[in-house]
Amino acid sequence: MSQKILIRNVKIVNENRIAEGSVEVDEGRIAKIREELSPSGDGFDRVIEGHGGFLLPGAIDDQVHFREPGLTHKADIHTESKAAVAGGITSFMEMPNTKPQAVTQDLLEEKYRIAAEKSLANYSFYMGVTNDNTGEVLKTDPQNVCGIKIFMGSSTGNMLVDNKQTLDTLFRESPVLIATHCEDETTIKQNTELFRNKYGDTPHFSVHPLIRSEEACYRSSSLAAELADKHNSRLHILHLSTAKELALFRNDIPSREKQITAEACIHHFTFDASQYDEKQWRIKWNPAVKSAHDRDAIFEALLNNTIDVIATDHAPHTLEEKQNSYFKAPSGGPMVQHALPVMMEFFRQGKISVEKIVDKMSHTPADIFRMEKRGYIREGYWADLVLVHEKPVTVAPDNILYKCGWSPLEGEKLHYRVTTTMINGHVAYQDGKFDENQKGKRLKFNR
Repeated sequence: MSQKILIRNVKIVNENRIAEGSVEVDEGRIAKIREELSPSGDGFDRVIEGHGGFLLPGAIDDQVHFREPGLTHKADIHTESKAAVAGGITSFMEMPNTKPQAVTQDLLEEKYRIAAEKSLANYSFYMGVTNDNTGEVLKTDPQNVCGIKIFMGSSTGNMLVDNKQTLDTLFRESPVLIATHCEDETTIKQNTELFRNKYGDTPHFSVHPLIRSEEACYRSSSLAAELADKHNSRLHILHLSTAKELALFRNDIPSREKQITAEACIHHFTFDASQYDEKQWRIKWNPAVKSAHDRDAIFEALLNNTIDVIATDHAPHTLEEKQNSYFKAPSGGPMVQHALPVMMEFFRQGKISVEKIVDKMSHTPADIFRMEKRGYIREGYWADLVLVHEKPVTVAPDNILYKCGWSPLEGEKLHYRVTTTMINGHVAYQDGKFDENQKGKRLKFNR
């Protein structure tokens, strides 16, 4: 049942400004934005005292792996959507490399059915691409599905698409946004053989950015950009990890006007290759965490709008799976619970503004995916809202909500935390407690 809610005494962060005031929510939507800090709570079903905290539009994560169906020993839509909500992520877009892989329209719709029953956050799912399912892919509904996902390099689940004719057809005819994982398979195979011959089956984890190298990333990203230019495709290149790739993107026009957009993930500008000694499997992702130079260049590209979106690539594996030698340990790690607090840590350090964080995690994802009435604090928009306060917490197993039970950030002190998360006007999370009486909604797109 929808409640009429007042959120008062907050710093409203929206559209590149911060304004003190209050927000009224009714029928699941933002009803009124007020400049008054402490209006009367008369006539409201619930009043949330903001105590001067930041009120943000909910974060939108355009790349997660919640592992359902088929891989639910690692994670599932219920557990990971709860972790996301506790971290201020109110909407997610999930990848097709599950079991079975979402490579038919029926299998794709089955994931939406599961989410309708289980997801605390709003949701969308990418249609998966293989070398031979083009007919199914081209049936994808632009208004009901976030995009199609092409693995132009193999990763977890191996959905590699390397047929040139298939790629050409998809870039020419896709009815929706094309999201790509870009790493050149031939380069990776050659590098893998080289390092196996040199170090055997148990090399140090520091070989990861040498095997899945800068050149492997650039060759694949530049091919994707070339195909998008050729066919005027709407291309979104995921998880950039190198400085070299940044030359492929523009920063002279607004993100919503770009034909080719780019995403960076938290780990690629938080960690660097010098930390493989300490963290080993904990920071093994595809694409690999690379040099400090790459890390810093990616962060600067976020600030100057060469990179459009901040996401997580949340990809949990169990500790048993991860605690292996290099070639046996799978790539990927969990991040949705901690992404926004990590960005607030960068804010605390003076490296980024809260307004820019909101732009990259809320406004721009909504803009470039053409989401229907989300991503902003605007009257008439869905009330996906997050309240953030400076309340330090150290990441530890007893406060980690991921089903896998671990985080690459364990032991780190984060000074900001999400205290309240509202989804479609429903207070889904507050002060460590969840209310699951209302589930999230399927995201819609104006295309």
